[in-house]
Amino acid sequence: MSRFWSDLTHGLKPYVPGEQPRIADLVKLNTNENPLGPSPRAMAAICNEANDALRLYPDPQATALRAALASYHEVRPEQVFVGNGSDEVLAHAFAALLKHDAPLLFPDITYSFYPVYCRLFGIAYETVPLDQAMQIRVADYRRPAGAVIIPNPNAPTGIALSRAEVATLLEDHADAPVVIDEAYVDFGAETAIPLVASHRNLLVVQTMSKSRALAGLRVGYAIGDADLIEALTRVKDSFNSYPLGRPAQAGAIASLEDEAYFQQGRTRVIEGRERLDRGLKRLGFDVLPSAANFVFARHPAHEGAVLASALRERAVIVRHFSTPRISDYLRITVGTDEQIDRLLLALSEILGKAAADGTGPHRR
Repeated sequence: MSRFWSDLTHGLKPYVPGEQPRIADLVKLNTNENPLGPSPRAMAAICNEANDALRLYPDPQATALRAALASYHEVRPEQVFVGNGSDEVLAHAFAALLKHDAPLLFPDITYSFYPVYCRLFGIAYETVPLDQAMQIRVADYRRPAGAVIIPNPNAPTGIALSRAEVATLLEDHADAPVVIDEAYVDFGAETAIPLVASHRNLLVVQTMSKSRALAGLRVGYAIGDADLIEALTRVKDSFNSYPLGRPAQAGAIASLEDEAYFQQGRTRVIEGRERLDRGLKRLGFDVLPSAANFVFARHPAHEGAVLASALRERAVIVRHFSTPRISDYLRITVGTDEQIDRLLLALSEILGKAAADGTGPHRR
């Protein structure tokens, strides 16, 4: 700490991102990155932007990208906002739309950036507990609220709401902004974007980091009523008018144009998730029903933290959270078939050793 810090800085508890370790022959299944790589067309478009034009600022309105997204999602360009990853888009939404006299509502087990944004922007919030099955119950949100934000599918559980349930949430809070964070929607959930036409309070946030394998490019976007988009733009232009560089805009457009590659990739990830789910259940894990590119699983006889540590000793990295209610769960990204095989083999060895010698990662 420094005496030069502001009071705001002293009070912050920053978000802790997933580890990016440098371990030889690593199986990295901790940050929900896509194992299949970007579209070759996107790669070519990014490379084509590596020219003398990089001395010039990019289009601050990202006009061509917003038009491409509008066409893809069948909305108008003025209903589209783009930013430097969906985290930046969400940050602008918190500042522009989610600070009101009544508290912001979101699940008690969810994306851990939400309370960080609330502390940063001085937003009062209340968490709504998931039920015993780790599911969001829309009925539990029927309480006074200044705004609502929900990931769909939820993270880290992977469980999704139906579009009809999202519509009910919107109708229950017709006078408040509702943000649906759809970072993982392409892996099996229903997008809420069709509801934008009939619900002026809805903002849907998506990313190209997951299903389009462009996490390193940092492209996120929001779709909603033009008035909501204008609010985001006002915040953006008060912070950074040029959030997306030329390569990012070009690569994102090319990815949208390569629908066949996108569909093949998401199908392969879904198949990998189902394979991972079956393998974990054969080893005795309880696995929540996931509509994302990861699974959330726990073993009834073993502690999550010790399992994660034992996997790390075998150069397999998964995400563990020490949060109450989920401390025995592991969030495991869907990897390639080879990575899934190595994970399952490592877990089999760990569980077999614990059973053989009567020690190991037993639950307290």
